[in-house]
Amino acid sequence: MARTGIQYADVRRAIDELIARGDSPSVQRIREVLGTGSFTTISEHFRCWRDEREKNRDVPPPRELPEAIVSLATDMWRQAQDVANEGLAHYREEANREVETARQEARKARQEADNAAQRESALAEHLRHREAHIEGLGAQLAESRTQQEQLQSRSDSAEQARRALKEEVAERDARLEQQARAHSDNVGQQRAAFDRQLAEEQQRNETTEGKLLALLDGLRQERADDDKAHQKRVRQLEARLEKSAGENQRVRQELKAARDAESQWQKRHGQLEDRLLEQKKAVEEAGSEMDRLQERLSRAERELEQERERYRRECDWQASLGQRLEALQKQVATLPAQPPRDPGASS
Repeated sequence: MARTGIQYADVRRAIDELIARGDSPSVQRIREVLGTGSFTTISEHFRCWRDEREKNRDVPPPRELPEAIVSLATDMWRQAQDVANEGLAHYREEANREVETARQEARKARQEADNAAQRESALAEHLRHREAHIEGLGAQLAESRTQQEQLQSRSDSAEQARRALKEEVAERDARLEQQARAHSDNVGQQRAAFDRQLAEEQQRNETTEGKLLALLDGLRQERADDDKAHQKRVRQLEARLEKSAGENQRVRQELKAARDAESQWQKRHGQLEDRLLEQKKAVEEAGSEMDRLQERLSRAERELEQERERYRRECDWQASLGQRLEALQKQVATLPAQPPRDPGASS
């Protein structure tokens, strides 16, 4: 049913204007003349105009003519009727055949006109759907722009967050680097102190060991000398004992004194052995202390390695965050400024 926006009179005036300009009327041209209106409404009025024109095709338009022209036309009409009546019988059959052929062609033309009207109606319906689709695309475009603005806002927020996080990471890196330097300096100082203390302990141990070895060599040399002297004296006493039995008692006393001296020497040698054992124990304690210092040094080196590992993890986390932010920026940059075209828009 035609809408009330465009009336039949409007379409007829537009058709008259087109005919006056020498253009063949069509739905598109009528709409261009009117400047508005749906294709369906214009098509229906255009079909009514064609039907009316077809019905009034043989009716001449009324005109006011002068009386002389009317009289002359009447005489000519009578003469033409006479001539026509003479040949009417001959041409009537042929005229009937031509009339029938014309009627068939007219029916065919009407059928073609109806088909064309149906096509125009279908085209108008399709255009209505296309207009609705275009309106939908406009809504999608507005929604896409809104989403793009939201994504841009999110991207700006993410960029601000990235900058703030970058600054925080830089500050944390600076703190970690400062702590690492301080820890490294502290470990270096401790290690230097441990090295100095270890060198001092080693120097003391070497000095003590040298003294002990020198004392032990002296004791051994002294014992060897005492053994030689004792054996010499024993031999002398034995010789004297053989020479003089009277001197046996004195020799025995001297032998006893020598044996007592040997006992004292053995006692002194035991004391020196005890001192040597004490020195060895001190050396072992110094070695244990050196092992403890070495363990403390190893523990400090492990703590430094842990600090370096935490620093590397912080750097990896910062790099991962930077990659994620770059990926988000690329995703926002690749968003289309307009919605994708509908595949059926060109049909």
